[in-house]
Amino acid sequence: MRLVVAGRVALSLALGSVLLVGCARFDDSAASPFTPEPTFAPANPKAPKSTPKPPPRPEGPCIDPDPVVISTCLDSTGGLVGMGQSALVAERRTGRILETVPVGESDPQVPPLEIAKVDVDATGDGGITDLALSPTYREDGLIYAYVTTGSDNRVVRISEGGQAKDILTGIPKGATGNRGALEFISPTELLVLTGDAGNPALASAPGSLAGKVLRVESPAPGASSEVVLSGLGSGGDLCWDGADSIWVTDRTAAEDRLQRLTRDGVVSTGWTWPDRPGVAGCAAGPEMVAIAMTGAKALAIAEVDPKSHAITTQPAMSIPDKYGRLGGVAAASDGALWVATVNNDDNHGPFDDRVLKIPPPAGGGGTPD
Repeated sequence: MRLVVAGRVALSLALGSVLLVGCARFDDSAASPFTPEPTFAPANPKAPKSTPKPPPRPEGPCIDPDPVVISTCLDSTGGLVGMGQSALVAERRTGRILETVPVGESDPQVPPLEIAKVDVDATGDGGITDLALSPTYREDGLIYAYVTTGSDNRVVRISEGGQAKDILTGIPKGATGNRGALEFISPTELLVLTGDAGNPALASAPGSLAGKVLRVESPAPGASSEVVLSGLGSGGDLCWDGADSIWVTDRTAAEDRLQRLTRDGVVSTGWTWPDRPGVAGCAAGPEMVAIAMTGAKALAIAEVDPKSHAITTQPAMSIPDKYGRLGGVAAASDGALWVATVNNDDNHGPFDDRVLKIPPPAGGGGTPD
């Protein structure tokens, strides 16, 4: 099955200069009508080695003193999409889609603005689990979402007025395995990752939409789909490097996986985790892939050979157990990393759930302070 991938990344990855990345989405501040959100960007080499620390943030309810925290006191998050200097985050259980914007490090967080809300069935792991912006978002303001309803999982398109229209319906729903993901790989091609609905047999069944990667041409109401990849477990994420690699994360009973899908539909294994740390959102650049770990409470950073696309060394863990369970990741236009936590699904702290904006490290290693 040949996948036609169009467009180029707006910013390239300098190997070793950035260890934190975002899930490839769209930067609506770019000039072209179809521009994927920047993936990795090197840190500014002329930046001063040290800068004076700003005064502490004012204290108060839902004001996290950590300067990288942008939004707090959210319900359990679902999808996360970078939009240049802001981001969209979905609350999985409420169906709300919120815009979150950074402020000064010494200022309190500004409550995110609700821009849309969709009806969802949040039982089990269902709800709203991913977002994608229309390739022409600057012109049409359309948002695509993967949601769970009372009868199925489906892809919907949300207009600026908040009205949701069905794009792809009939994806099996189960007590678990309802998480899905979305990724545009050209102006007219949307990839959809579906979970196995808690039934691994459905993932290999040709007649089922569960446990698959589907391609939807010209996504509009009533659009059809074709299967690109089968045999997936509980859905993780899709992330495109802007060139020739589409990375897929999922969880099976035996292991968590990172797989690579090529333009020609060839599938290869990137890495597996037999200890099942809970792979979730992912982000890709030409030489690295970052995977949010829910159970391990960290980001796994996998170095990719730019020629062979192989991952030959154990992915390193970044920001381990600093912000709890991580679900979504997305890139900002300045090379920073948006991260959303999912602590409200388990044991949460006083500021959860949160959206963070983590600056890229100055060098080739380490984690943010």
